Amino acid sequence: MRENRIGRQTIVLPHPPAVIGWGSAAGRKEGRGPLGAAFDFTSADDSLGKKTWEQAETAFQEKALAFALGRAGLRGEDLDVLLAGDLLNQCIASAFHARQAGVPFLGLYGACSTMAESLALAACLLSGGFVRRAAAMTSSHFCSAERQYRNPLEYGGQKPPTAQWTATGSGAVILAAEGTGPRITHVTLGRVVDKGITDVGNMGAAMAPGAYDTLRAHFADTGRGPADYDRIVTGDLGSLGQEIVTDFFRQDGVDLGEVYQDCGVLLFDAKAQDVHAGGSGCGCSALVLTGLLLNEMAAGKLDRLLFCGTGALHSPTSAMQGESVPGICHAVAIEYGKEGTP
Repeated sequence: MRENRIGRQTIVLPHPPAVIGWGSAAGRKEGRGPLGAAFDFTSADDSLGKKTWEQAETAFQEKALAFALGRAGLRGEDLDVLLAGDLLNQCIASAFHARQAGVPFLGLYGACSTMAESLALAACLLSGGFVRRAAAMTSSHFCSAERQYRNPLEYGGQKPPTAQWTATGSGAVILAAEGTGPRITHVTLGRVVDKGITDVGNMGAAMAPGAYDTLRAHFADTGRGPADYDRIVTGDLGSLGQEIVTDFFRQDGVDLGEVYQDCGVLLFDAKAQDVHAGGSGCGCSALVLTGLLLNEMAAGKLDRLLFCGTGALHSPTSAMQGESVPGICHAVAIEYGKEGTP
C-alpha cells in the first residue's frame, strides 16, 4: 500500500484509469457566457419543464450523464458504480437521479469540491481493480442553492462584491480501467483548512487557504511544480480567491503565472453578466472540466492538467450559529503519456 503513496497526501495510481467519456449540461446564463459554445446542452429554460428547481437539477444530471455515456459508447447498465453529489440537503439531486439510473450509487458531499472528489475516488476504485467502469459527476442550480443557503429569490437581497453566482448545470465523466484517452495518474487528497472567515458572502477567501494547502502538498509530494503542467485549475474560488492563492505562492517565491486559472473566473464574463466575483457551486468546476478542459485535451491542446476542486464546508445552520467557513481542495492530475503513466 505504501508504494502507492508519496509524501503525506498524494496517491500515485498504479493502473491509471482512462477518461473515456464526458458530458455537460448548462443553464441559460452559463450558455451565454464565454464557454457557451463548448457545452453539450444549454437550456432555454432553467426549469427544464419541471415543477421544482430541485427536480430541474436532477434533470441536468440526467442530461450530462447521457452525453458522457454517448461519448463513451456505453449504456447506463455498463457502469459498475455512479459517484455523485450536489449542494442540496441529503444530496437529493444526485440521489433522485440515482433511483432511476439503476446503477450502484455512492453519494458524496464535498460542497463545490465534489467533482474532484468523485473523480479521485472513482480513479482509486478503478486502479485498485474493484470496478471496471465508473461515472463521476455533480451538479448545482442557482435557484435551488439560493433557496437553501440564502433567501427566496423573491426577496431580492443585495450581495457584496465578494459574493459569487451559483452555476446552473451538471458535468459527468466516465472512467474505465481500459481505454484510450487521458488518464488520472495522481490524486492529492486535501485537508480541511479554516482561517476563521465567517462571511458566507466571501467564500473565495474562505476556500483559498485550502487550495493553497493542497497545491503546496501536491508539489512537495510529487516533486512537480507549475511548469510541469499545461494548466492548473482551481474551482471555484472566483477572482478574489484566485488572487489570494496567487499571492500566497508569490510569497513562497513561486510564480503560478498564466498556467493557473480558476473555474469561477472562466465560466462567466464577470463584467457583462454581473456575477460579482465569479461563478460557484458544484456545477461550476464540473462544467468547466467537461465543457472546456477535457475537450481541449481531446483536441491535443493540453497534455497535463491539474484539476483542483475547492469546497466551502458550511451549512445554513452553521452560518446562523456564527461558525466559520472551513475550506477543502482535492487535486486530480489528468494527463497523456505512455499508457497514461507520468
